[in-house]
Amino acid sequence: MNAVAPQTRKLIVLTAGGTGGHVFPAEALAAELLDRGYELALVTDRRGQAYGGTLGRLTTYRISAGGIAGRGLAARLRGVAELGVGCLQARLLLRRLKPAAVIGFGGYASIPAMMAATSAGFATALHEQNAVLGRANRLLAPRVTRIATCYAELSHLVPAWKAKVVQTGMPVRVAVAAMRERDYPAITDNGPVKLLVLGGSQGARILSEVVPAALALLPDRLRARVVISQQCRPEDIDSVRAAYAGTGIDATLESFFHDVPERLADAHLVIARSGASTVGELTALGRPAILVPYPHAIDDHQTANAHAVDEVGGGWLIPQTAFSPETLAARLESLFALPGSLTRAAACARTAGVPDAAARLADLVGSLIKVTTEVAQ
Repeated sequence: MNAVAPQTRKLIVLTAGGTGGHVFPAEALAAELLDRGYELALVTDRRGQAYGGTLGRLTTYRISAGGIAGRGLAARLRGVAELGVGCLQARLLLRRLKPAAVIGFGGYASIPAMMAATSAGFATALHEQNAVLGRANRLLAPRVTRIATCYAELSHLVPAWKAKVVQTGMPVRVAVAAMRERDYPAITDNGPVKLLVLGGSQGARILSEVVPAALALLPDRLRARVVISQQCRPEDIDSVRAAYAGTGIDATLESFFHDVPERLADAHLVIARSGASTVGELTALGRPAILVPYPHAIDDHQTANAHAVDEVGGGWLIPQTAFSPETLAARLESLFALPGSLTRAAACARTAGVPDAAARLADLVGSLIKVTTEVAQ
């Protein structure tokens, strides 16, 4: 029996969990929907940590969910069992909440709520942050009403699903979107060159090993101009600090930067992994980047993300297998010698961003509710 009925409430259920790539767009959409007067609830995995920001203000329900990909047989069986329990919990929850729509952001934590929502006939949409349709979203894609994407081209998208696709772009945090109008900082002949190194939510040891060694290889005149902010794993900070000692480089090292939007806006060049949230924020602000995809990401989606940036001229992809101090030093020296190439890459990155992505996704949610209500009436 179809659970959809004409809606007098405008309750939207968001379901997300896991990395920033899933959570940040959910946060951005939540802020936009609240501004439009919607009621919101969040469904996430029980093992997820409490959220701050806009998501932290939402009524939150935690249900069972378990990962399956890349695990042993026993772990997969446990994951399937947890997903089954989660689907039952989600079905009971949605029956009580009666939302106008349920929006999923990928990752295994979103599967139970989305499966329950599609089974019960609620209006549904997925948001895919990467250039590769994720495994959870591939499982759900045949069942949902709409699929929102960040990229014009999406790997693993079955032709039969294309009619559901709406390209909305990657919603970024409000604090990041607020920096979009900050001009790319000019590089003067003898002025500082500001680098920002981000390794994703868990940091990246390869960046901690290669970046300091590469900067040490630069000619003295260039090395003296470098001002770097680098994210490091807590266990790597001491060794990275020692690597910078004696180089004359102004280095700020942290395991987590609370002011990433400000540092992104100030950066002349970013060196980073190519997760969805990082790429989304780089293109939203228009900052050039050297991207080193995490080689073990599921379906190699980080490489696809980096290719998309590289192809529009917004940055440079260096595979981890080729990411050596010598390679990076040569690339940095050439970029510093021709700062116009950085300025052009910044402009290209900016054109690839979708500044109103959160609004576009909220419009999609509104259209789902409108169509569902008209059909029910």
